[in-house]
Amino acid sequence: MRKRNIIIFGIFLLIVLFFTGCSSDASAKKEPIKFADAGWESARFHNEVAGIIIEEGYGYKTEEVTGSTAAIMTGIENNDIDVHMEIWSENVMDIYEPGLEEGYYIKQSVNFDDNFQGLYVPTYVIEGDPERGIEPMAPDLKYITDLPDYWDLFKDPEDDSKGRVIGSISGWTVDEILFDGFEHYNLDESYNYFRPGSESAISISLASAYEKGEPWIGYNYEPNWVMGKYDMTPILEEDPEGPLQSIGAQDIDIITNDSLPERAPDVVEFLQNYETSSDIANEALVFIEEDEATANEAAIKFLKENEDLWTQWVSDEVVEKVQKAIK
Repeated sequence: MRKRNIIIFGIFLLIVLFFTGCSSDASAKKEPIKFADAGWESARFHNEVAGIIIEEGYGYKTEEVTGSTAAIMTGIENNDIDVHMEIWSENVMDIYEPGLEEGYYIKQSVNFDDNFQGLYVPTYVIEGDPERGIEPMAPDLKYITDLPDYWDLFKDPEDDSKGRVIGSISGWTVDEILFDGFEHYNLDESYNYFRPGSESAISISLASAYEKGEPWIGYNYEPNWVMGKYDMTPILEEDPEGPLQSIGAQDIDIITNDSLPERAPDVVEFLQNYETSSDIANEALVFIEEDEATANEAAIKFLKENEDLWTQWVSDEVVEKVQKAIK
């Protein structure tokens, strides 16, 4: 009897080990999904929204890989990064388009297309703000070519012979485009182009001027918390073939590397359904700024308040898992 019990126990142990091994193999196949973090908050917000759904709904771990735009694009090409939730397609067209053609970038969806980026002024600079007692400062300012007429309004605090345009951050692709346009329109004759050290420096500069009702001109983009909070007006190009047209409204794509569709087809199917708007991101970014919240907290808030939207991206089973996780 004892021998028989030992044999039965041995068979039971083999069965347990077999199924444990199968479970481990299945788990091992679910490698972490690596998201790109190229340095701006709206992308981090979308990383968190997608990350929560992928982790809770599909059972994958997620990670973020930080780097410059060039490093991120190389990482995707080399399969070191899996997903970029916010490709500003026109900004990186010289590397993006060949990558799509070669097949090492795969466009899965357009995250949003109601965005804008370029040079802005507070709307009160043009229209005034009667409630704040602000008179119009540059009522005829509309186009880039109008800027030389108003250089003394935007006077450089370190060089009173010229105005100051707050540019983009050095290292961002848009900085090259913006500076090329700056020179194309000969703005360097009446303005200095100032590159802040960080995105937060741009936001602080704008917020400080806005709260004081002072003139300000500089680079920004939507979605962004300052654009969601303050009333801003873009300064456009009159020339439809101008060098800055490429940084106006454009498709903001979600892309993956070429290995993810085979490795995680369920995740790719979800990403193909992912679609939002600038307003959604603006609202999230204002929440992050004003409530000192994290991108993860903003993502959970979005998921709780916008079930009518994100539940269309995934199956009922995934919806149930995510809802349970964020309660």
